[in-house]
Amino acid sequence: MMTLLQNPEFWVAVGFVMVLAIFLYLKVPAMLAKALDARSAAIAKELDEARRLRDEAAAVLASYVKKAAQAESEAAAIIADAKTETERFAKEARAQLRAQIDRRAQMAKDKIEQAEAAALTEIRALAADTATAAAEKLIAARLDEKRSAALVEASIKELPDKLN
Repeated sequence: MMTLLQNPEFWVAVGFVMVLAIFLYLKVPAMLAKALDARSAAIAKELDEARRLRDEAAAVLASYVKKAAQAESEAAAIIADAKTETERFAKEARAQLRAQIDRRAQMAKDKIEQAEAAALTEIRALAADTATAAAEKLIAARLDEKRSAALVEASIKELPDKLN
């Protein structure tokens, strides 16, 4: 047995058995199991929290996608309304412009007609004045005192008939 005590592998085995005995006496395997169980529970809790957060994020994302779709449809409706309103406004503006152009054209025609009428009246007045002046000159040249006295007497005689 002496040779056994001098064998270094024997002492390594004895030391190993003693370390195992101390570990068992101090309940190291139970502590290790408890620590591993606690770590496992913490990891499971973190995984559950991560799942819950992922589900919340998915719900929020779905909500935002829905809101974005609603915003897009509202924007499309606003754009369509704006186009309709713009077309209506353009039609009204064209109609108002056409009416204004027609009114101004009619006013121009009326002014032209008035200017023509005024010109004709002025020409007639000038013609009448010229004719009167010419008649005056002719009467003055052809009428002597005898004829003039006879015309005045004839006019006086016709006056009572014309007044009744």
